[in-house]
Amino acid sequence: MEIRTHQQIDPALCGQAEAVGDGTSRVRLTADARMAVDDHGLVHGGFVFGLADYAAMIAVNHPNIVLGAAEVKFLAPVKVGETVVAEAKVVEAAGRKRRVDVSVMRGEKRVFGGLFTCFVLDAHVLNGA
Repeated sequence: MEIRTHQQIDPALCGQAEAVGDGTSRVRLTADARMAVDDHGLVHGGFVFGLADYAAMIAVNHPNIVLGAAEVKFLAPVKVGETVVAEAKVVEAAGRKRRVDVSVMRGEKRVFGGLFTCFVLDAHVLNGA
C-alpha cells in the first residue's frame, strides 16, 4: 500500500516504514548518536514518541491527518545502537476521529505503548493559517 502522508519525514529520525496496510503499520528505527541525551547513550524519549506518532499517522494513511492527543507510557529505556519497532493499529474510527493503538518493541521487550487520537481534516492543517 502506498504511503499517502508524512512523505517528507526523515526516516533516520522517525523510522523507516516496513509495512502499511488497511489501518495498520510497522515502522523500524535504529537509534543513533544524534538521539543521545548523555554519555551513557540514553535516547531521548521524543525520538521514541516520534516513531510511534509516525506509525500512527501512516496506519490512518490520509494526507490531511493530524495528531490531537496521545496517552502514552514509556516502559523501558532505549540506548544508542538499539533497534525498536512500532506496530500501529486503528482501533476506532468515528467521523473524522481515529484512535490508534501503538506498541514499540525492542526485541521481545515492550518499551513504549500509547493510544493516539488523530483527526482527518478536509484540507492541510496549515491551509489558511
